[in-house]
Amino acid sequence: MERNVYHDLLLWKNKKNRKPLILNGARQVGKTWILKEFGSNEYESFAYINCDDTPEIKTAFSDFETGRLIRFFSALTGVDIKPEKTLIVLDEVQEIPLALTSLKYFCENSPEYHIAVAGSLLGIRLHEGTGFPVGKVDEINLYPLSFEEFCNALGMSILMNQVKEHRWNELCSMSHTFIELLRQYYYVGGMPAVVKDYCENKSLSAVRNIQNQILADYKRDFSKHVPKDILPKVNIVWESIPSQLAKENKKFIYNAIKNGSRAKDFENAIQWLTDAGLVYKVLRVKKIEKPLKFYEDFDAFKLFVLDLGLLGAMVQVSAKDVLVNDKAFTEYKGSFTEQYVLQELITLNKNLYYYSKENSSLEIDFIMQKEDLYPIEVKAEENLRSKSLKTVYDSNPSLKPCRFSMSAYKEQNWLTNVPLYLVREWMKERE
Repeated sequence: MERNVYHDLLLWKNKKNRKPLILNGARQVGKTWILKEFGSNEYESFAYINCDDTPEIKTAFSDFETGRLIRFFSALTGVDIKPEKTLIVLDEVQEIPLALTSLKYFCENSPEYHIAVAGSLLGIRLHEGTGFPVGKVDEINLYPLSFEEFCNALGMSILMNQVKEHRWNELCSMSHTFIELLRQYYYVGGMPAVVKDYCENKSLSAVRNIQNQILADYKRDFSKHVPKDILPKVNIVWESIPSQLAKENKKFIYNAIKNGSRAKDFENAIQWLTDAGLVYKVLRVKKIEKPLKFYEDFDAFKLFVLDLGLLGAMVQVSAKDVLVNDKAFTEYKGSFTEQYVLQELITLNKNLYYYSKENSSLEIDFIMQKEDLYPIEVKAEENLRSKSLKTVYDSNPSLKPCRFSMSAYKEQNWLTNVPLYLVREWMKERE
């Protein structure tokens, strides 16, 4: 299974000022697999240690003398660890917070050793009495498979290579093929275990069973890792996200969770889910001007789950509605399509925003800042009226409005319409 993050790992390996690596990502997005694949392919050897099921490792970090730690890792794994030649992988590192602290000393005292760590819910335990190695690590984010990665897994690499040639108008002649692939992606999503089973067996019931198992595993993670005082709130927020996305206005409303609720009641729960990588938080901006960060509104935001397929499992959308009918595209107020676009864009730029105007129906689904500002409208159907986009463009003609929809690629004087299946690659070209 090809993952785009592999290229990022290669860049890390070859950096002159390389630091120890933290591979961030939610549970079950493929962190362990990609590090093992990378270690096997790109190094003479790799030493893999699972901190959760290797009791001996729990005593290793009595001090941070890196020479002793290297000898310990070598003895534990039976691998002769060599500078520049061996990849050291500490998995499930959240179980031993001192292992994270040790990265500071590897950076300062033994930079010749290549060491990478990964772990589920990594961001949750960083502040429990141990020091996070700020400025002493490199970080890479891993997400569920993108639409491109999904298509490659299905054996459509030739088609996806054509997408990389950026002949947008020519690609529209194959729209039927792309839309059929997009339907499958809407149902299957990008969780590696789900994609792998679907590619091998094409069983829709197995897809849903695995998705449900992942959701159950997340619930167990809640019980294991979430502080008891906010556990009920984490569960409530998590369960509420689909209904929040099904609203016409997708701004997260506390009162929709529980009557009379306020921000202070649930902000810790939302932060926990965000830190865990299970939820994407998209802040509103008060103005569409650079730099967008100056205009963040922390009181208004939208929440999305990490994976489109898991969203479908959470609401029990049927395979028929996704693969045969058009309901996934058109119903639920376009929530599945907005979730899809969010996933495609978040891998390119973590700082996505949206814009809405107080006491007005004007809303821009997403805004991405590159060299220019791109106000983005998401259309789940063929209705292409873009009143909100036109309004913001008229007030600032330097903007580069784009609309992601089911229609063909089309460049207009002030707006570009991009088919949904080209979202990520088209936006990559804006670099």
